[in-house]
Amino acid sequence: MSRTTELLDGYRGNLLGVFGDPALVLVEGQGCRVTDADGRRYLDLLAGIAVNSLGHAHPAWVRAVAEQAGRLAHVSNLFTTPEVVELARELLEVTGAPPGSHVFFASSGSEANEAAFKLARRHGREHPDAQGRPRTRVLALEHAFHGRTMGSLALTAKEAYRAPFEPLPGGVSHVPATVEALAAELDDTVAALIVEPVQGEAGVRGLPEGYLARARELTREHGALLVVDEVQSGIGRTGDWLASTSQLPGGEFPDAVTLAKGLGGGFPIGALLTAGPEVSGLLGAGQHGTTFGGNPLAAAAALATVRTIRDEGLLENARAVGEHLAARLRDVPGVTDVRGHGLLVGFDLVPSAPDDAVAPRLVAAARDAGFLVNATGPATVRLAPPLIVTRQEVDTFVSALPDLLRTVSST
Repeated sequence: MSRTTELLDGYRGNLLGVFGDPALVLVEGQGCRVTDADGRRYLDLLAGIAVNSLGHAHPAWVRAVAEQAGRLAHVSNLFTTPEVVELARELLEVTGAPPGSHVFFASSGSEANEAAFKLARRHGREHPDAQGRPRTRVLALEHAFHGRTMGSLALTAKEAYRAPFEPLPGGVSHVPATVEALAAELDDTVAALIVEPVQGEAGVRGLPEGYLARARELTREHGALLVVDEVQSGIGRTGDWLASTSQLPGGEFPDAVTLAKGLGGGFPIGALLTAGPEVSGLLGAGQHGTTFGGNPLAAAAALATVRTIRDEGLLENARAVGEHLAARLRDVPGVTDVRGHGLLVGFDLVPSAPDDAVAPRLVAAARDAGFLVNATGPATVRLAPPLIVTRQEVDTFVSALPDLLRTVSST
């Protein structure tokens, strides 16, 4: 019995099966490569689903976490630490948040979006409609994914995720990602609109040209908050600190932004950033909280991640390598509709039949060949490698892709 088989048997016998069977048992990582329990190495082009911004075991990240763990790991929200204060300042600075903005730290993207949902509810009460009635509606987009906790699941559009747990918190409407649909739905009863600038779980699909700018105009016109979920797209993933920066006029900051995934470089942390004193004042003492969110160990990991992205020019690397990767994928026969947003890349495959699950087969074939990628649909593949990945590394995958496609098309 291999070590992998032994450990997977233990997994099935002891862990709740909400993730199904894991594909691998990973034991070690270095840079953009990971090693499984049987000693096989893989090029990691998924980075823990856009989490490991610095790859694996980056010296600056390891040093920061080790030193902080040896000094102070957790204090609860009854106290604070220098690391938390420094991280909040750093985040507000690099993201271009306006004066008077604030940060709430959580432990995940779902928690950050729960906080944003509560922010929307508070805004709806504090800013009623013309008849003095609280604004109770929140708009989200079709195909959106905002998390799996009950509140963030209410914001998520996928029926298969929602149906087993209904009734969910009410007042959420999902609308098509078109300016026309938004203009028809966004009225004075709406407390907030929440959008992802790039819908990662939907196959790396950006918003239509001009959508976010028009959403800013409409939300301001009707007194609603514009909340941007940058859990997957933020912290350098698309080549900017925020993917929404290039989509809003003058790089304007939304009313609120949620972050997680790549922020901690592999350590669990989430954040809600609120723009200016008026929005920041919506949540007061006792109205929200967390025990683990923003503990000094998570803050130290996030500080090391943010500073390394800045100091090592990883925003530029994400843009350059992402453009190179997308361009090369467009030249591969059998690959269609490549969607590149820095180092968040989605592409479709030509199925042999309408219901052909060719993408999961490609994921398995790529894994056998030493590459870790992800399927977000029957014919859609997602790549989200570490921000340190090189052109040479992504080229090894693109060069192998034609043979991989021939393999899966014959099965």
